Amino acid sequence: MANSTKKIVFLHPDLGIGGAERAVIDAALALKSRGHSVQFITAHHDPGHCFEETRDGTLKVTSAGDWLPRSIFGKCYALCAYLRMIYAALYLVLFSGLDFDVIYCDQISACIPVLKLSTAKILFYCHFPDMLLTQRKSRLKQLYRFPIDWMEEKTTGMADLVLVNSLFTAGVFKETFTSLTHIRPGVLYPIPNFSTLDQAIPAPTSDLIPEDKRIIFLSINRYERKKNIALAVRALAQVKSLNGTLDGIHLVIAGGYDERVRENKEYHLELEKLAAELDLNSHISFVRSFSDIQKRTLLHHSTCLLYTPDKEHFGIVPIESMYMKCPVIAVNSGGPKETVVDELTGYLCESKPDSFADAMLKIIINQSIAKDMGDAARKHVLDKFSFEAFTEHINAIISELGEPSLNKKKD
Repeated sequence: MANSTKKIVFLHPDLGIGGAERAVIDAALALKSRGHSVQFITAHHDPGHCFEETRDGTLKVTSAGDWLPRSIFGKCYALCAYLRMIYAALYLVLFSGLDFDVIYCDQISACIPVLKLSTAKILFYCHFPDMLLTQRKSRLKQLYRFPIDWMEEKTTGMADLVLVNSLFTAGVFKETFTSLTHIRPGVLYPIPNFSTLDQAIPAPTSDLIPEDKRIIFLSINRYERKKNIALAVRALAQVKSLNGTLDGIHLVIAGGYDERVRENKEYHLELEKLAAELDLNSHISFVRSFSDIQKRTLLHHSTCLLYTPDKEHFGIVPIESMYMKCPVIAVNSGGPKETVVDELTGYLCESKPDSFADAMLKIIINQSIAKDMGDAARKHVLDKFSFEAFTEHINAIISELGEPSLNKKKD
């Protein structure tokens, strides 16, 4: 029975472009490669703003509930996201007519009680506890979040199996969901589908990478404040101060950008303003969203990746970068501590501009370091994060789902 194929539905809030979306798509591709039937139900899918596999028919996608609001007068984003996900779950279980054995749900657990109306096994993938991704500065915000936080913890515990994306997140899960001590989440590292990165790499156009620059630092993150992209801008200013010049040095800030998301628009403008204030306009360019082809080109032709999020729960971009022989300078916390090997495949630094600048200067002064680190990074990724190993792992999880020992805490 362990080797039998299953019918799997992935339930995801918004199939746009981001690390969470890439993770579930790769999981679906891995399972499909092993003969399982896979498809997606989502509250939103825009063919103009999504990963190629969800646009070209590789993965079947059905949208349900996109007519529901994303906010109420610019507020209550979490509540609306929960309602949209619950509606998508209701559609899946009651109206879709689909036959399924497993539901792979991620990000929002509030829909799990609805999913329990079916006979399917429910796997919940916790990228990071949602309750930790927002602030509660006002009493009103605390009151608003209280039932949402309670529901997140209660419904997460209802899944047949809980997975997290790193050992770091597993620790946070334990500290956050204090009523779920009986659950020991499994760790499934998200990884890139390397076949996408192995495709042809066109020469960079001047609007993507300036022609007259010999050292390219690259930042890839969604335009969100929690990604701390300003750290890369301030670090470049520190490099200018220490090095005396930025001749031949350039920073490309590329990231997921959605016109519907106010924070994306606001943060992009904030970063442009910061670059102007630090007199770095001629040494920084901004790319708002990009295709897979452009991403390959950026990673292939960049000298080093600057990965700025602090306490990032995992982070797929450093692995993609290292696979493309582009070393990584990252904050020494969270997921990068499990993926980047300090002084071998890059540098792990404090979340401070001077710490990042020191690491950047090492590469600027001796560019052979970047090549040596890039070669070591590629080998490291192939050894630890291969698509084959990932496929074996997730296939075993799905095939054995339902075994009583999978998510039980050992005495």
